[in-house]
Amino acid sequence: MANIKSQKKRALTNLKRQNAKAGQKSELKTAIKKVLAAVEAQDKEAAQQAYNEVNKSLDKALVSNIKKGNYVARQKSRLAKAVNSIK
Repeated sequence: MANIKSQKKRALTNLKRQNAKAGQKSELKTAIKKVLAAVEAQDKEAAQQAYNEVNKSLDKALVSNIKKGNYVARQKSRLAKAVNSIK
């Protein structure tokens, strides 16, 4: 670890931020799995509701630099396609 006081503080701040981002990433993955589970169960209403929540979470992840733009676009497209495939 660093010897300089400000760098010790920075290391602690970085660790806190890392843990916060890990939680947000995990939450996002869980939300995506909810959509896919609803699609698997052929529950259109639940899938649509979960998809709306995931869209919001993906947009937040993009704004807070947790995920990159291409990832967000790809997930939105993939999930929309899955939800629309339910008859």
